[in-house]
Amino acid sequence: MSRSGPRLGVVGATGAVGTVTLQLLAERGYGHVRAFASARSAGSRVPFGDRELDVEEATPDSLAAGGLDLCLFSVGTAASLELVPHALQGGAVCVDKSSAFRLQEGVPLVVPEVNGERASEHTGIVANPNCCAIPLAVALKPLHDAAGLARVRVATYQSASGAGARAVERLLAEPQSEHDLSMDWEFNGVEFDEEAKLRDETRKILELPDLPISASCMRVPVVVGHAEAVWVETEEPLSPEQAEQLLGAAQGVRVAKLPTPGLAAGADDVLVGRVRRDPGAKNGLCLLVVGDNLRKGAALNAIQIAELLFDREPLAA
Repeated sequence: MSRSGPRLGVVGATGAVGTVTLQLLAERGYGHVRAFASARSAGSRVPFGDRELDVEEATPDSLAAGGLDLCLFSVGTAASLELVPHALQGGAVCVDKSSAFRLQEGVPLVVPEVNGERASEHTGIVANPNCCAIPLAVALKPLHDAAGLARVRVATYQSASGAGARAVERLLAEPQSEHDLSMDWEFNGVEFDEEAKLRDETRKILELPDLPISASCMRVPVVVGHAEAVWVETEEPLSPEQAEQLLGAAQGVRVAKLPTPGLAAGADDVLVGRVRRDPGAKNGLCLLVVGDNLRKGAALNAIQIAELLFDREPLAA
């Protein structure tokens, strides 16, 4: 690592999450950053603060060549499986945002506000969770610490940007009546892969492997911002007022009267609101959780992991 800071690579720099990653790195004062993307984008230039970066092709050879302390991967699962080992070979620690390594034994799955201490346990790879598992874990952690979690049910309403830049382009180009984002996810029997990810990853992050979690996920015609309706049953009684106080004091949470994707867009915090008693369950609470899926749901969370690894505060927030 150079004396002036870590040498970073952003792989997938021209995608929806990669673009936000570069923006945040520039805002937070990082200077040694290289941008990587597919052959189609190689040779182009991408904004980075008040300057631009040349986009290099992300190949096994280019990533194995060394010169990087850490790589932030914002590519698909297949590309991560191919490229991450070569970046490791080149000496870089890898923070991967795909599902390739999230549930792999020995790979930390980290949300800094929830289990940041696990980041240092890596052997080269730290996984960045699913864009709905991150805000859900941030909201559940203070409730679990205070009263214990007995059961969680969640319905998600996920924006088009969660499926990538092309999905956003399609959303903006199509007439409202033609919006159909249902096939952006793969089916696994009668359960979306997205629903299994949300369940399994939340359990791993919270270190509650037997926690009953039921999820139902859908894509909605919103550009940015994932919303989650959450029903929580706690082991010990917890009033809505107590829950709201706990959430208001929690790191990375902002209590809002009525959280919406519009309010969450561009925000670093997870918004939580509409905290109320669930009359259908003993010790039951209902709440609404909303986050910017490109920021806290992906890019920001990965950068916060990097800052844990390098024990570094951002130069500018």
